[in-house]
Amino acid sequence: MTDKLSKNCPHCNEAMKKWAAPADSTWGNVTQLVCFNDECPYYKKGWEQMMQNYNVRASYRWRYNPSNGESGPLPIWSSRALRADIIPD
Repeated sequence: MTDKLSKNCPHCNEAMKKWAAPADSTWGNVTQLVCFNDECPYYKKGWEQMMQNYNVRASYRWRYNPSNGESGPLPIWSSRALRADIIPD
């Protein structure tokens, strides 16, 4: 595994998991790294942030795209959302 693929979340320092973006997404069929730590402050704060600002029950997880260095939020609607697309090591 390369250094980029062992990147840790900048918000909780947990190792991020390889995640396959859906083929029909705007990311295309790109493997990204996503923090699936339910105790991550970025994820936990997201629930309140989304409710206060948009009146929706949603949050986001931190993601990193090793192919282009882009990072940012990955919207989710439940704690189990998108876990089925985690790529096992």
